Amino acid sequence: MDFISIFSLFVLACFVGYFVVWAVTPALHTPLMAVTNAVSSVIVVGALIASAAAQGGAAKWLGLLAVVLASVNIFGGFAVTERMLAMYRKKDPSARALGPTPTPPLKGRG
Repeated sequence: MDFISIFSLFVLACFVGYFVVWAVTPALHTPLMAVTNAVSSVIVVGALIASAAAQGGAAKWLGLLAVVLASVNIFGGFAVTERMLAMYRKKDPSARALGPTPTPPLKGRG
């Protein structure tokens, strides 16, 4: 493939990715992050294989850079996913017992 075809495919992927990510509802954010972490792990494996087979020093350094950036993406994704899941966890039952008391019914109605 020539450069124009590859660059056009890259630009198209950027637009599709942008619209897909910004159209996600908050309820689907955590599963989307899990898929993103899975894709990044495939990138890490591919970068390790490509840098191991590389002949030049520059290719090995670019492979190392790809591994580092994908690893940062994976760990950041796990941190964000953990924070998102923490928002949906149930609170401690003992703290719930000490919570606010129910409001009494209004008098004079009924």
